[in-house]
This record gives sequence, structure tokens and C-alpha cells, in this order.
Amino acid sequence: MTPENLQSIAFRWFEAFNNKELEKLLSLYDDEAKHFSPKLKIRQPETNGLVIGKQAMREWWQDAFERLPSLHYKVTSLTANTDRVFMEYIRQVDGEEDMLVAEVLEVRDGKIIASRVYHG
Repeated sequence: MTPENLQSIAFRWFEAFNNKELEKLLSLYDDEAKHFSPKLKIRQPETNGLVIGKQAMREWWQDAFERLPSLHYKVTSLTANTDRVFMEYIRQVDGEEDMLVAEVLEVRDGKIIASRVYHG
């Protein structure tokens, strides 16, 4: 895929996430995709931060959308090559400090096969 195609996937990802359109968000992922997040590791220690498959991601994000209705990601930078896009954004939630986040989406055949979140 071209870097422009990957950036398009990233922009659709942000749009779906920020609009809390869970099924639209999940449609960007391969059925067996993996998602890693430090927040997942904290909230669900048994996962060690990793969930696999759309159903596990659906449960994770649905919980986040319900717990944090004001959750919003503000894109600050996107850098893509032919198989991954590196996203930097600001995580915003009412009543919490803004958090700088980096996330990598690995893409194969037009679908996200893995996503990894980094923040400190």
C-alpha cells in the first residue's frame, strides 16, 4: 500500500474513534488483529495489555466509550510507509490532564493487523 492509503486508514480510524462508531472502527481491522495498550494492562491485568480479535477489541473500546463519554483524540502527526502508520495524538478526557500518545498501526491487504499504543 502507499503511504497515502495508510494515512487514509488512519484518518478513518480517528473519525470512527472520535465519533464512537465502534463497528466502523472495527471494520478497519482484520478479524484476528492484535491490540496492545498500557491502559488495557492496567484495567485488565490478566491480558498483559494484549487483546486479540475483533470481539475482544469491541469489548475493550465499548467499555472505554461508556466510561469516558468525553474521550477524544486530537491528531498531531501521521507518518506512514508501505505497511505501517505511526500516529501521534493528544488523548483528551474531561477532568483529566491531556496525555501525549503514540500508536502504530500495522496494515496488510488494507486491514489493520496490529495496533500498539505507547504513552508515559
